[in-house]
Amino acid sequence: MALEAPRPPRRRRLRRSAFLPYALLTPAVIVTLIIVFAPMVEALVTSFYDYVLFRPNAAKFVGFANFVKLFNDPVFWTSLWQTALWIGLTLPLQMSLGLIAALLLNKEFAWRGIARALVIIPWALPSVVIALMWRWIYDPNIGILNDLLLRLDIIRAAVPWLASPDVALYAVIATLTWQGFPFFAVMILAGLQGIPKSQYEAAAIDGASAWRQFRHITLPGIAPILATAGLLRTIWVANSIDVIFVMTGGGPGYSTYTLPLFAFVKARQNLDFGYGSAIAVTFTVILGAVVAVYIARTMREVER
Repeated sequence: MALEAPRPPRRRRLRRSAFLPYALLTPAVIVTLIIVFAPMVEALVTSFYDYVLFRPNAAKFVGFANFVKLFNDPVFWTSLWQTALWIGLTLPLQMSLGLIAALLLNKEFAWRGIARALVIIPWALPSVVIALMWRWIYDPNIGILNDLLLRLDIIRAAVPWLASPDVALYAVIATLTWQGFPFFAVMILAGLQGIPKSQYEAAAIDGASAWRQFRHITLPGIAPILATAGLLRTIWVANSIDVIFVMTGGGPGYSTYTLPLFAFVKARQNLDFGYGSAIAVTFTVILGAVVAVYIARTMREVER
């Protein structure tokens, strides 16, 4: 009869099992440190230097000079206001359209599966493709939007949607709204399907109207999903520059500048990495503060 190998002491097994999660997470943490936090530290250090790429040997430490210059730059304040407008309009519009789409897709109707698949198309398309497609839609000469509005007598002359400083930002916001609302639709639809139908049946028996059912059953049921999806989209929308860059490049003038685009233009096109890093660091601090306030308010609402 073969002898069994002696089993390690129970204390040693417990130590191994306690150490295992950290061992499994270590590679992900190392990759995150290298890919995310190392560039962040590099950007923070660079923001304290006068560092222009076409004269790298002249780089020198200037302390907070880039930040002083930034707060005296009118383009910064214009970009900051337009960033707030960009987030403040895009996010509620995406969430509202996503909620409406999810409520409709949650009902029983023919070809519902196909409709659910089609609604994800704007989210699945690459941002560059969407930006080029909407540039054609907005084109004042051959664009379908002007042609449709002229045929309906809503406008009397073609509108230069992307060439007018008064409407260019709103035109880009409409584009990003169309691209991003399927994310909310899918997330909210998943939450709706998790609400027991018995709650609606009980409310209907008690005589609750459709609005009261939506207010007291649907909204509380999807509130955590709305909070999580809203936080994610706030970060993504705030950092989104690809659609703006392809559609307008920040123009006309500075009318579609946001802070991430402003930092990108300074660092990439002007090669002023010191000033561009200062813009990026400032934007990160502002966005972090906004996210912290959003999380705090959301947690208070959820606890109620």
